[in-house]
Amino acid sequence: TRRPKLNLTKQALPWDEKYKGKANLHIFEDWCGGAVRHLRKNLHFPLFPHTRTTVKKLAVSPKWKNYGLRIFGYIHPFKDGEWGSWASSPLGLGLCLLSWQLLAVHFFFPQLGTEWTAPGEFTKFSSQVSKPLRLMSSRRYYFELLHKQDDRGSDHVEVGWRVFLPSLKFEVIDSSYISLYADESTLKMNHVEHIPQSLASHSGSYLWETQWDEHGADMLKSDPRDTFFLTPAIEPSRVENVLVPCAYSPTYVVKDFPIARYQGLQFVYLSFVYPNDFTRLTHMETENKCFYRESPLYLEKFGFYKYMKMDEEEEDRRQRAFLFLNPDNFLEDDEEDEDAVDSPEATDPPPKARKNLELPSEEDELGLLMSSKRAGVLSLQSHLSIPILGGRAKTPGPSKSVEKVYVTRLQLGKRKAPAQEPAFPSIFLYPKLLKRVQLRSRTPQKHPITSSKLRTETHKDVTAAPGRMAVTTDYNSSEVTRSQGTRVTSFLKTSERTASQQEGKGQEEEEEEEVSDYSYETGELPQSWLEDSINWQRTFSVSSVDFELLRSDWNDLRCNVSGNLQLSESEVVDVVAQYMEKLNEKNGGIYTLLRIINVEKRRDTARGNRYLLELELAERGQRTVRLSEYVYVLLHQSKQDDSAEANPEGPALGATEAQPSTWSILYGKPILCRPLQLSWKQDIMVHFVVPVKNQARWVQQFISDMVSLYDITKDANFNVILVDFDSDDMDIEKALQDARLPRYQYLRRTGNFERSAGLQAGVDMVEDGHSIVFLCDLHIHFPPNILDSIRKHCVEGKLAYAPIVMRLSCGSSPREPNGYWEVNGFGLFGIYKSDFDRVGGMNTEEFRDRWGGEDWELLDRVLQSGLEVERLRLRNFYHYYHSKRGMWNAHSKKSPKD
Repeated sequence: TRRPKLNLTKQALPWDEKYKGKANLHIFEDWCGGAVRHLRKNLHFPLFPHTRTTVKKLAVSPKWKNYGLRIFGYIHPFKDGEWGSWASSPLGLGLCLLSWQLLAVHFFFPQLGTEWTAPGEFTKFSSQVSKPLRLMSSRRYYFELLHKQDDRGSDHVEVGWRVFLPSLKFEVIDSSYISLYADESTLKMNHVEHIPQSLASHSGSYLWETQWDEHGADMLKSDPRDTFFLTPAIEPSRVENVLVPCAYSPTYVVKDFPIARYQGLQFVYLSFVYPNDFTRLTHMETENKCFYRESPLYLEKFGFYKYMKMDEEEEDRRQRAFLFLNPDNFLEDDEEDEDAVDSPEATDPPPKARKNLELPSEEDELGLLMSSKRAGVLSLQSHLSIPILGGRAKTPGPSKSVEKVYVTRLQLGKRKAPAQEPAFPSIFLYPKLLKRVQLRSRTPQKHPITSSKLRTETHKDVTAAPGRMAVTTDYNSSEVTRSQGTRVTSFLKTSERTASQQEGKGQEEEEEEEVSDYSYETGELPQSWLEDSINWQRTFSVSSVDFELLRSDWNDLRCNVSGNLQLSESEVVDVVAQYMEKLNEKNGGIYTLLRIINVEKRRDTARGNRYLLELELAERGQRTVRLSEYVYVLLHQSKQDDSAEANPEGPALGATEAQPSTWSILYGKPILCRPLQLSWKQDIMVHFVVPVKNQARWVQQFISDMVSLYDITKDANFNVILVDFDSDDMDIEKALQDARLPRYQYLRRTGNFERSAGLQAGVDMVEDGHSIVFLCDLHIHFPPNILDSIRKHCVEGKLAYAPIVMRLSCGSSPREPNGYWEVNGFGLFGIYKSDFDRVGGMNTEEFRDRWGGEDWELLDRVLQSGLEVERLRLRNFYHYYHSKRGMWNAHSKKSPKD
């Protein structure tokens, strides 16, 4: 269980001539990242690789992804002289070369993980080439090569060398000049004493520690919950009979209620916690914002602006332009069809042009200008007074008629001469048309619209006056429209407009010219051009929003980044104050409350709320003790209220807490009492049951974690039960014997791996029915308070415990925990042995040759037996990311759920 010391600084292992021609190759599979520093973050690096094999030359290309390589052995120079090494790799690479007497050392470490080279490209980076090293042919030199490949590019790594003489080329080091460091062909995977650890790979080196960056997960910050179990417990006699006893029978228990297969998930409720335990994965919400209960598409488009109210001055509101459109001003359908474009899709402005040229006014108001159909029809009432961006409009004189103005679409393949400058050029965003450089042509329109089809009916000329709306001619309007003097402005993007017809060129030649999607404009911009304005002084108003109030205590299976439900401080203070008053009343006032470490609430609106109080107390002002007790706030309701709430609301209940004073209570206020048969035992035995098969590196890691747990807690009241399905990659029983565990049990079974059968066989080895069995997985990182957490939430005949584990993503570790909460999984399950036997144990018949769903099936039967299932996200409780290749049954075609 201890990492061996560095063996390079001591003495060499025995070496044999038959080792020549190969080098040792260790593979670390399914690990993300493209730099060597990512490889060092792998839990099993450098001692427990996924595979141990050999390679014949220092040029490897497995054609795979997300892996790391460690190649080590000896180099045998064929002559004395100054040598240089050259390395090539698509991504991260590290090279260490040293003699056994440590005469020379060289490292090559790309730091970013973005460096890459083509195969055989040895001179791309200056760091690829080592300084000249004086090597002797009579010696062998230890070398170590670290390579990290992500999921991109062509994977390859090669090392070349050459004597430092003019015009000599480098060559890949092949089998003639390498040898093994050790023969591993007969060694078990947990035999690691022979594996060398250089400064490049040793976990205690400075290179190792510099790879870790500060992570943004709030859960990594210290919390008194994590170590509160180390505080001495209060004497049990001090808390006996502090509160009056009361019956504990919550209404949400579904005893003898028929539950359909896998429907037990709907009857599991979450508990509220105080204070905030920061189990919400805020660092993952850049990828998943499900906590806010908003549509991802909505958030992508509009963000959170609906929660903000922009502060706008009255003057700004008066200057905003408003358009009043009357349905009578639009063309009828039959009139509109005559002006419709045959292929309107081809004339839509490109997205890039729409993005670059935005109207300066409010989008929702000026959007009315573009809301007409593809014919682009727009009509204005000339008698209206419409404010423009520059100021107020003067009141016009009476108008006799309403004229209709038609805004036409651009015709591809034709260019028209521009009209006159608008009367108020600052109103619109369109500059003079400029000459363009054609980049890519569009397919011409099959049926272009001629100018004769562009109908313009004008009942009255509109003259532009200062302060009034100027209706100008569109640049693409027909000659007939321009001859009548009517100015029509089209709100099309300038990227779709054709350039001005130049003098001296034929009209026919210009009509054949096509317009490109994207073009470069030459010349100087006119003074009428306006850029998008940004109001840097814009402020807004916002109210405090507590999104926790929108959550329910129902087991939400849709969001896997939200944390535990938060309990209000006022409610906690009220309950704790009542309990402290009763505690000091019984013990003569010797206890002082120092801190509220943890309070957990299980809500039952019909009968009462259950609380787990964990308080740090000072006894007589000197000794600090820990109090961890269940209390019950019993609601005495009238019969009619009791009958009305006989059926709990279940998932429909919101997370907003209803105050007890709102209910009809016979005795005037709720009673704080001690729930009968709901007390947990602080020193009860906990059995970790784990089935395994051919997972040597994970078995060794699990054993090491259990030893660390014992070293930290000094708690000997736990037992490790490993059920081995004929593993041949390590001697598990010997590993258990060598470990410093307080107790363990080993059971060997034959045949293929069966999770349900393995768990059942492990539980059957437990003789004491009044102890806890924890059905466990092999790839788990346990927090130091795991034993305390299991004991607190398992009560014989009343409570079972299903903590929610955080599943780490590829390349993540407990020090950099990126991932999500496994809200659907119930495979990690704590329950008393007597209760486990009473519900029938594991379903070994139905889940004989497969797994996945056996945890849900067990949950159904546990709930039907009348037990509650406590469901909480447990801090620093992780499921390691691991490779599924070669797991359990190598010949099974079914992929495991785990």
